[in-house]
Amino acid sequence: MQYFQAVQQGKQRASKSQMKMFDIAGFAMLTLTTKKINGKFEPVGEEEFTAVINSPEGYVAIIVDKDGYTKAQSKAIEKEEAIEIFKKLRESGIPEYPGKDIQIWSESRPTIQNEITE
Repeated sequence: MQYFQAVQQGKQRASKSQMKMFDIAGFAMLTLTTKKINGKFEPVGEEEFTAVINSPEGYVAIIVDKDGYTKAQSKAIEKEEAIEIFKKLRESGIPEYPGKDIQIWSESRPTIQNEITE
């Protein structure tokens, strides 16, 4: 797939995730639209999983594809608020991301939603 095609297809997929995040969090930012696998650009996946990560600005609820590439995120907020958004995303039918690390921008970050006690 050519880079331009991967961007176009990835943007459509990430935009759908962004709208879901917006509906629940009241704010949503589009993050990645492509991923590089074995040296080739591919669009982010259609599947959706949710998690929470810690960023330099605060905690962020995210929607990722099956490979952990972030498609949409909330704004940086307090940990408790990010966990609440995560729970609402789960209640809406989006499963928890099973992996330990996600890819956001050019960084890999650990997921933290399992640090909570329910």
